[in-house]
Amino acid sequence: MPPKIRGMAMNSITNTTSVRRFTLMIAGEDTPDPQTERSPSGLPQERFLLGDRAPIAPILLLGQSDLVIDPQLSIACLQPVHLHATRDHLVLLNQNQLGLTEEESAALLKPILPLLEEDFKSPLLFQNASFYFIPAGPFTSLVTHSLDQSHGRNIDWWMPRDSDEEGVAKNWRKLQNEIQMLWHIDPVNEKREQSAQASINSIWISGIGKLADVEAPKCFQEIQSIYSDKPLLIGLAKFLKIPHSADLNQNKLDAGFAYADNPEPIWEILSTALDTKQLDEVILIDFPDGDVRERTFTRKVLHQQSWMFWRKPKKRSWHDLVGANV
Repeated sequence: MPPKIRGMAMNSITNTTSVRRFTLMIAGEDTPDPQTERSPSGLPQERFLLGDRAPIAPILLLGQSDLVIDPQLSIACLQPVHLHATRDHLVLLNQNQLGLTEEESAALLKPILPLLEEDFKSPLLFQNASFYFIPAGPFTSLVTHSLDQSHGRNIDWWMPRDSDEEGVAKNWRKLQNEIQMLWHIDPVNEKREQSAQASINSIWISGIGKLADVEAPKCFQEIQSIYSDKPLLIGLAKFLKIPHSADLNQNKLDAGFAYADNPEPIWEILSTALDTKQLDEVILIDFPDGDVRERTFTRKVLHQQSWMFWRKPKKRSWHDLVGANV
């Protein structure tokens, strides 16, 4: 079965339009649902890329391995983390702050692997410095939030919870506590604490889902190149069978898509391509207040005309465009 793209029949994913177009996406922050006062699973860009079910784990696995993944297999993403204790709550640290090595991660996995495989009722699929992937099995129904969504916040709001099956979250917390006790006395943490590094004192579960649940956005019907070094985008490119690269190819911008933590240098290249008529349009996708916003920039829009019409139009800066309601 071919990958699903929202709102389109999957008989073609080629660019059939004559408009030379590039799509640039920038990250957004989530906002709580006013009815539940909880944020949905996944950041806005994660839900935009993968659909409302946000099956992040199998796409991340695809982006970091060469495994052949059963599209109907529900997969969970596990990450070794540090929970920082404040006066009255625990805060999840960003994994980038930990500097966890491949060797440390493998050493931490060794004592907990029997527990994981017993409770998940499956062997581990893959591991690297930051991730352990395993079939979700009895934890498939958990409602979770990604580490990118949860870090820096009071974890009380972000802990896994039950959906349609009661007791699953309780079983996860029991396993999590057992892992925390093993890691508390692990030599890896003793060495880290001696060198003033944060200990790895807990494990985070998120992204549960299957490849069959991925629903890519409509714009990918025309995308022919994906530029990003993010495992999520690499995995999505593999899933959709779209060529991908970490570096932007300035000679192949038409029908391209980029997502980067620092989009301003990419914008400089794209705005120059508009000026030189290498591109006709740049689509900018962002997520103010957690909602998808899509804007089209042309050469005309790029240059702001002064009321003094005899003056040459001023080229808008990246910061002008990000905040503008164009």
